[in-house]
Amino acid sequence: MVGNPDFLMGQSEDDLAPEFQELETPEGELHLRFQVPSGRELALPATGIREVLDPPPDRITPMPNVSPLLLGTFNVRGRVIWVADLGQFLGDSLALNTDRAEIFVIAVEDQDTILGLAVERIVKMQWLDVEKLQMPTDIPDGVAPFLRGEWVFEENERPITLRLLDQVSILRSARWAA
Repeated sequence: MVGNPDFLMGQSEDDLAPEFQELETPEGELHLRFQVPSGRELALPATGIREVLDPPPDRITPMPNVSPLLLGTFNVRGRVIWVADLGQFLGDSLALNTDRAEIFVIAVEDQDTILGLAVERIVKMQWLDVEKLQMPTDIPDGVAPFLRGEWVFEENERPITLRLLDQVSILRSARWAA
């Protein structure tokens, strides 16, 4: 075995526990997969995510006279961040259901700006090959500026189209002021 870590020195691959025998080097870059209320599954690069939070809805303070896309503000360790309904931002007609125990919020950051993107559910972290990213097809004009591309693959014997969002374009969008 090439490049044995110190704790595995001197052991042949056959002597290793099965979980160490099957470890493979991940290909591509790490991404977070999640769903918006319409059920559409999307991804963000892990490098642009500050953290994933799950506050109860009553910890998000609604603010008057702001874009209807903004659910309110949330205090994270002394820093106030805006929380937005990502699905509605991307044109979904279904609003995020806030009548539940917790809301999944993906905090994205660019330079010194942080925005919380509220989503329906977190699916998983996954290594995805950015070389296989394709130009997105069949997308509304209002969503196009916020997409980097899409992957088309099979998962559990069903076809999946997973769109990769550009968190910097989302953060800098003029839609927040509307």
